[in-house]
Amino acid sequence: MPIDSETRRIIEARHAEVLGQPPRIAPMSRETVASQVQTTTRQLMGDITGRADMPLPPIDAIPEIMFTLCRFPVIWQAVMDVTVPLQGATSTLPPRDRKLAILRTGWLCLAPYEFGEHVAQAKRLGFTEEELDAIIIGAQAEIWGDHERAILSAVEELHRTAMVADETWAVLARRFNQAQLFELLVLIGQFTATAYFQNSLRLRLEVNNLGLAARIEDAYPNTDASQG
Repeated sequence: MPIDSETRRIIEARHAEVLGQPPRIAPMSRETVASQVQTTTRQLMGDITGRADMPLPPIDAIPEIMFTLCRFPVIWQAVMDVTVPLQGATSTLPPRDRKLAILRTGWLCLAPYEFGEHVAQAKRLGFTEEELDAIIIGAQAEIWGDHERAILSAVEELHRTAMVADETWAVLARRFNQAQLFELLVLIGQFTATAYFQNSLRLRLEVNNLGLAARIEDAYPNTDASQG
């Protein structure tokens, strides 16, 4: 779907704001903290994928974000301790539902790093370009069924009023049990917090992460998203 001029303006302005200047806290030298970050990354990926035999990742393949957040080991470990149950094998939410909530959160927070990374993951889950466009539009897009619309509405209501409306809750409860309902709330909150620190630290995008332009990469043939 062709990008409209207002969405393009929003993306360009946000990329300039978040990505147009150097990070506020520089990453550590890879060589200085190689062992620490390799071990932490292996733990994180192993916990998420459920692989106990996850190999030690090559230092050059580890995202830069890990070399920034390793400066704050206690809080970063706490963040990972929440993230793993939400995205790993113990998650009670279906992967597609989980990704819907994360993507809508990332867009509403105008979070280039978060949104771009999860668009790539969503495509691997089978999300179509039409669905990715509809996530930007939100719950009111005609493409959604009742359940998916309720997930998007929950994100929007929490973003707007810090509470899920009764009508939305009732629709979610048709398919989600109490554990899943609670997990959805924590998931949205966790990725809102992640957007906060990724945006505010001005974390740089990884290669192939086009940020907020990820869904419309063909519309940005001459744009370097990492530079805004």
